Amino acid sequence: MSEQQSAPEQLAVGKSQGGARATYKVVLFEFENFQGCKAEIFAECKGVTEKGLEKVGSLIVESGPWVGYDRHGFTGEQFVLEKGEYPRWDTWTNSQSSYSLLSLRPLKVDSAEHKLHLFENPKFTGRKMEIVDDDVPSLWGHGFQDRVASVKALNGTWVGYMYPGYRGQQFIFERGDFKHWNDWEAPAPQIQSVRRVRDMQWHKRGCFILPDPAPAPGPDPDPTPAPPVLPASAGTS
Repeated sequence: MSEQQSAPEQLAVGKSQGGARATYKVVLFEFENFQGCKAEIFAECKGVTEKGLEKVGSLIVESGPWVGYDRHGFTGEQFVLEKGEYPRWDTWTNSQSSYSLLSLRPLKVDSAEHKLHLFENPKFTGRKMEIVDDDVPSLWGHGFQDRVASVKALNGTWVGYMYPGYRGQQFIFERGDFKHWNDWEAPAPQIQSVRRVRDMQWHKRGCFILPDPAPAPGPDPDPTPAPPVLPASAGTS
């Protein structure tokens, strides 16, 4: 099953970097490994059941990026969905706290430049960290604590993670002010890594890539010859 893009949906798509019109398309599948009923999505979808799907077991982002949610109506845990294939639920989330994807929408990427301000306390008070055109796998590694209680996204779109190395629950920061961690639906004021969303420039080959099989190891050199193997019928005296 596919959904055709209507005129209102086309207008809702928005613009991407440099003012050019962005195109968005994601294909949802009911079961893992791209099996079962499918639906093509071109604009925001408040509930996958509206597209004839009871659940989402896998998906392919053909153009994006998108943000998915584990509840209807763009609420609950968030998942960044960039161009690539996602054959099962644990390829779009690494928090291991939710396996549902029930709504999704295009993610605005309106600037080639990125600037983010992190604050220790609500309402943009306390210690401050500025990040410009960079990805930060560990705030601690840059001399900042893991407590982040308010955020200003000045340019670009960002995703924060609860743990270092881009792990744990994800939080989306589109351009705007976030005075309190409740504004990004976090359970606590904790962010330990952040990165830019760069309109299909992250994981260019897809977000789920199996490594090539490693070559079989060669035999280790052994100066001591192995003892001869006795025939099965041979006994000991």
